[in-house]
Amino acid sequence: MLPHMAMDDTLWQDYEKQILDAGDIALLAEIEQKLFGRKSGALTLELKKLGEASSETRKSEGQALNTWKKKLDDAFVQRRQELTEKSAGSLAETDALDVTLELPKRERGHLHLIPEFIRNVEEVFGRMGFDVATGPEIETEDFNFNFLNIPDTHPARDSQDTFHIKMDAAPKNPGDRLVLRTQTSPGQIHYMQNHKPPFRVICPGKVYRKDTDATHSPMFHQFEGLMIGEDISLANMKAVMITAIRELISPTADFRFRTGFFPFVEPGLEVDMKWMGDEKESREGKWLEIVGCGMVHPNVLKTVGIDSTKYQGFAFGFGVERMIMLKHQIPDLRSFYEGDLRFLKQF
Repeated sequence: MLPHMAMDDTLWQDYEKQILDAGDIALLAEIEQKLFGRKSGALTLELKKLGEASSETRKSEGQALNTWKKKLDDAFVQRRQELTEKSAGSLAETDALDVTLELPKRERGHLHLIPEFIRNVEEVFGRMGFDVATGPEIETEDFNFNFLNIPDTHPARDSQDTFHIKMDAAPKNPGDRLVLRTQTSPGQIHYMQNHKPPFRVICPGKVYRKDTDATHSPMFHQFEGLMIGEDISLANMKAVMITAIRELISPTADFRFRTGFFPFVEPGLEVDMKWMGDEKESREGKWLEIVGCGMVHPNVLKTVGIDSTKYQGFAFGFGVERMIMLKHQIPDLRSFYEGDLRFLKQF
């Protein structure tokens, strides 16, 4: 092996002079990379070469290189401080700061109305003992329809205007065809398949339907809920609905229950809330439907293996955007998705 040859001190002296003469921070950073770069830095390579030298050479030359390393580091610190002070001094002379001027208002972001409201939903229902569960937005027809007592020929499939997903090959089982979920109810099916009653759960999330006007959107948000036990009644359901409306919208909210039809509950109810602002602003008149609910149909419990002779319960589904519209007197649901800061900054 050839004897190790240390680089002449002249090189390090030249680097030191370059550092102290550097005219700006960018040039200083360039010199630092040439010296200390991990792969090709001059000093880095010299230190690596010491590994091939004899122990005696390693000791003497290593000490010399470490001395130069510290000296060059100090030179960088000194020159960087000089350049920074020079820049600050120049700014003070050319662009003096008037401390009597009022600063411009600092822009602060915040959560969009919808995720902020959903957080509030989770907090309110959490205090009532409900878990939170989520599910996939792409579901099979079994989970989106069949397991919810909505067979192929049921008219509810037409009213929901489903987005169907094209598949590479037709599945053997028609129930395995994929759709964008039209409701968050499939999340309840997933939850019931993996939990034993009694339980309480809400399932918030996005849903999709081919619909768009002032109170509808092709993508919107729901939170559905489920409460299953041995002695659950409509009275329990009404108490939860009333508490949710008063906590999430207004303690003075004016609302009404009326009969409704949903294939996965029997009996079924709908809850309308009275528009709190100018009635002319509501595109649907004085009342706006915000929730469908009812006692879970025995066929749904049977699908997930729950004994309907022992357990019963209720399910419900709130429209998130509609609740926010009523809470803040927003006449058009589409305002949530236009990204208009004039609208968003109001909340």
